[in-house]
Amino acid sequence: MTKSAKNLKAESSATLYNPWLDLIVGCGAWSAPLLLLSYFSLASNARTWSVAFYVLALFFNYPHYMATIYRAYHRAEDFHKYRVFTVHVTALVVLTLVLSHFWLPLLPWIFTIYLTWSPWHYSGQNYGLFMMFARRAGADPDKATTRALYGAFIVSYLILFLGFHTGPSTDPLFISIGIPAVVSRWEQAILSAAFVVLSIYGLSRLARSIRWAKLIPSLTLFSSQVLWFLLPAAISLIKGLAIPQNRYSTGVLAVMHSAQYLWITSYYARREAKRQANQKGGDWRPLAYFGVLVLGGIALFVPGPWMASRAFHHDFTASFLIFTALVNIHHFILDGAIWKLRDGRIASLLLHSKENVATAASEAGGQLATAGRWLLGRTPGARSLRYGTAALLLLWGTVDQVRYYLALRADDLVALERAATLNAFDSSLQMRLAHRADEDGHPQQAEAAWKRAIQANPADPAPRQALLQFLIDQNRYDDAFNLISASLTYAPKDANLLVDRGFLELQRGNPDKARADWERAVAVDPTQTNAQLYLANELDREGEARGAATHYAIYLSKMARQPAGDRPSPDKVIAIVLRMADCQARSAQNDVALKSYQLAQKLAEQTQQTKLESVADVNEAALLAKSARSLEALPLYQKALQLDTSINDDKASAEDWLAYGQFLADAGFPPRLAYACVLKSESIAYSLHAAEPSDPAPVLRNVLEKRLGSEAAAVRRNPAPVLHEALDLHP
Repeated sequence: MTKSAKNLKAESSATLYNPWLDLIVGCGAWSAPLLLLSYFSLASNARTWSVAFYVLALFFNYPHYMATIYRAYHRAEDFHKYRVFTVHVTALVVLTLVLSHFWLPLLPWIFTIYLTWSPWHYSGQNYGLFMMFARRAGADPDKATTRALYGAFIVSYLILFLGFHTGPSTDPLFISIGIPAVVSRWEQAILSAAFVVLSIYGLSRLARSIRWAKLIPSLTLFSSQVLWFLLPAAISLIKGLAIPQNRYSTGVLAVMHSAQYLWITSYYARREAKRQANQKGGDWRPLAYFGVLVLGGIALFVPGPWMASRAFHHDFTASFLIFTALVNIHHFILDGAIWKLRDGRIASLLLHSKENVATAASEAGGQLATAGRWLLGRTPGARSLRYGTAALLLLWGTVDQVRYYLALRADDLVALERAATLNAFDSSLQMRLAHRADEDGHPQQAEAAWKRAIQANPADPAPRQALLQFLIDQNRYDDAFNLISASLTYAPKDANLLVDRGFLELQRGNPDKARADWERAVAVDPTQTNAQLYLANELDREGEARGAATHYAIYLSKMARQPAGDRPSPDKVIAIVLRMADCQARSAQNDVALKSYQLAQKLAEQTQQTKLESVADVNEAALLAKSARSLEALPLYQKALQLDTSINDDKASAEDWLAYGQFLADAGFPPRLAYACVLKSESIAYSLHAAEPSDPAPVLRNVLEKRLGSEAAAVRRNPAPVLHEALDLHP
């Protein structure tokens, strides 16, 4: 076979590089092992994987963005052809980048768009490669087949989209639509059924015109789509786990997508270079091509955040996230415009079509092309500029990697200090440094680090709250108050700040100001549960029982809607229910108070809080007795006394025997029963080494002794039978 015949045979092959590389990288055959490896290893080696992904970004993620830039900008013809995207959209993205550095509330919106768009971008690339391999293998699908297959890819993305936006977001950088879980599950089930139908229909029709064996690359890509999108959604539906948007879009899946992108773009660039070489001379230089992509990728991601933080004192982490999101969004837009199989030149180079591509090698003039030719030329100035820029970018990228590695070593104070030396304007780094210094016994260094974190990102409440807690723990209330007051000047509607200032105002002896701050916090953010509780406690202390009961009720209703792990411990919840019931009773809301006592009793019984169950029974009984419902109160007193005995709570027993005696005396039961109860209360009180029983006991005892006369002595000599009779009373 001649050399030209061999080349012709290679050209007609369905593979691009070789079958194994195409299947593993291009078609995603490595998806299952890599996803399993990351799933089982990430939890136990989070820092190692984090560093690994950051290193891989230099050679996969960053260059894959640069590959799109290279494709759109390196030829003047392409630059002008896609001018709307290469100029106008780019200018808009750059403007957004600048604005978002000065108005950080834009960051969550930008990042949400990026995280939501990423899977759509991955799906589009998988579908394009799926169709490319099918057509290279000789398939010629009709419109119905194409639409069914495209619909399957779209549906798989929509299933993941629903997973992303189900319920409230757990990531402060991601704004969830908040689709109810029940609705989302049904929608995902319906879309899953649609995916199965569309897949069977499209693949079966595709296989009619070509053998299944020739569709192995396309089927591998289809299975990758299932692993990337349907499998996480299925796990989420079955196990009820939320899909982590950030990790999903920026972890191992992003690396696989980037490698896949570099695989196809390098093939395209190689064929384009060879076609131009046949017309102009020259050859394809893969090392130069990948060198440009690596250096260009570093230029896209590394210098920007460093300059923004060092020159303008913007938070490095926030700046890096802004650059990451916007470079990705620009990539998505540009990539969707320039990679179309219906484009003549692209079809010619990827599908071996016979369309006329004579214009593909034509060059357009212009200043950009002239500057590009000079930069790529062999003049000493151009070469010096190229080599100097390359060296600077490589050094910068290396320093960035080192700083990232050091910044992640949260258990090593020296490493964190070295990272801060490289770039101190990083709120996340300063937070880790502060916590480490505080735990290592360096409070001054910790305080300085928290202050630098606040300076780097004043809009982030985390460092401010950490410093505030640090100052309060050290009883530096004035410093804490000044910190909050200064923070409220640029965040006057920050409900957390208002709640904290109210707490400090109370510490400073200004209850009226504290109450005003908490009321303002509730007005700004009705979800502020702590403010509701603080308001209730203060109103209760001031004697405004009805208002206190209202705020207690609001607090409890909000607590009930929170996840179980976020609620206070059962004993604290029951104590708040009891305080609410007391306030309702004091404000003459007897029926509501009775229900609240019963709720407290039920909760205490369910959570085995026996002491609180006894308190609820006694308080409910007292309210029933006050409402002339003595027969209903009687068994509650008796039950409370039994509960006290079961937990050996002598103090509660002394109080409850006295309360029971008072009840029996007031309700008209025989005086000797009430007298025996009072004696029992006093006996227990003396056994607790109290100097004297509580004041009501002697008073009530004297009253009952006068009523009993000589019978009192008999009860004193042998109170046990009388106590038994008192406990055995029935309505």
